[in-house]
Amino acid sequence: MTAADRLAMARALELAAEAAAASEIPVGAVVLDAAGVIVAEGRNDREATHDPTGHAEVEALRMAAASAGSWNLDGHTLVVTLEPCLMCAGAILQARIGRVVFGAWDEKAGAAGSMYDVLRDRRLPYRAEVIGGVEADASTRLLRDFFEQRR
Repeated sequence: MTAADRLAMARALELAAEAAAASEIPVGAVVLDAAGVIVAEGRNDREATHDPTGHAEVEALRMAAASAGSWNLDGHTLVVTLEPCLMCAGAILQARIGRVVFGAWDEKAGAAGSMYDVLRDRRLPYRAEVIGGVEADASTRLLRDFFEQRR
């Protein structure tokens, strides 16, 4: 973990809170370049856009690719408040993200170590370093509070 990772997670948590305020599942994500500078961010927006791919990670990856002028984000780090799902793990690998830092584990749909471990699967031609559980309590609290209000 780096200081840049911790600052990025703080921003991702802010984005997750913004998502919750907009009645979206509270997940936020940021992408850091090789120097540790935030170059992109995203938050869940499936409800607003009616887009099933509107996950925070996908939004952040799209913005990072546009900023870099390339789909290849080798050397970048994705920081996200919730363990990526299968779709997002696939997008992360396609973007060649080198590191993924996440907050809460997702025991129901996680693809970075809980249900599946797609990001580190040796059968695939590309893998990412994964650091999970960063600010897990804060991430989990946002999710728990969001879903408790829905019940």
